[in-house]
Amino acid sequence: MSTEVSTLVNLLDLERIDTDIFRGQSSRTRWQRAFGGQVAGQALVAAGRTVEPERYVHSLHSYFIRPGDSDAPIVYEVERVRDGRSFATRRVTAIQHGQRIFALSASFQFQQDGIEHQLEMPDAPDPESLPALGERYERADEQSRKYFDDNPRPIDIRYVDDPPWQLPKHGPREGPFRVWMRTKGPLPADPLLHVCVLTFASDITLLDTVLQRHGLTVGNEVSAMASLDHAMWFHKPIKADEWFLYVSQSPVATGGRGMAMGAFYDRAGNQLASVVQEGMIRVKR
Repeated sequence: MSTEVSTLVNLLDLERIDTDIFRGQSSRTRWQRAFGGQVAGQALVAAGRTVEPERYVHSLHSYFIRPGDSDAPIVYEVERVRDGRSFATRRVTAIQHGQRIFALSASFQFQQDGIEHQLEMPDAPDPESLPALGERYERADEQSRKYFDDNPRPIDIRYVDDPPWQLPKHGPREGPFRVWMRTKGPLPADPLLHVCVLTFASDITLLDTVLQRHGLTVGNEVSAMASLDHAMWFHKPIKADEWFLYVSQSPVATGGRGMAMGAFYDRAGNQLASVVQEGMIRVKR
């Protein structure tokens, strides 16, 4: 396991401090705000630790209430809402410095058979044929390269479509935003961990879909951007250490907010999960 992946696994391995209370640490970077995907992933770990292993998470709905402090631990309190014959529901509150910063509801289900259908996976070149993220950043501006250097990268990201910092030279794009992802090394064989890593990864590029519609970049035209809410549905078993294609698009932006919707596919074309997020986007005047 690579150092970066080991760090991510440790980040998602919460400390149990009471029956339904857990504590997690944050990634240490020069950026003060805790990464939203990290908080969502840790909250899902906390919820999953209170249900039987045979129940698999199939959905989560969450709100980012306050910015998290990346220099301080986060406490996760789990409420056992219901344990039914097929489904179990959990509610998680993340607390930092005595204030609620994040709230999540998650539903778990025993494996069941039923009808199946899905949309076809969009075409995309193989991830091995695409430049690694570091190669992309070598051609980026100084601020983007600084962001890359200051943040650990446990996820291998291969952009099919131009990343936001390269968009101004190409102009706005309305098509879907496609990105291949996987961890930079193998993960332990823990189904909940793989789902939580996918949840972590889902927040990395999603709001970029909103920016590409207008040819905007953070730090240049955009002064601030933050996730407001995040919802996911999990359809198939997930292997986050194997390549998956993340396809997203933005149907609407208004009122200083932008909405993005995404789907995850494995290399065989199976839809693994779906995601919807709304984010705050403030454009410089």
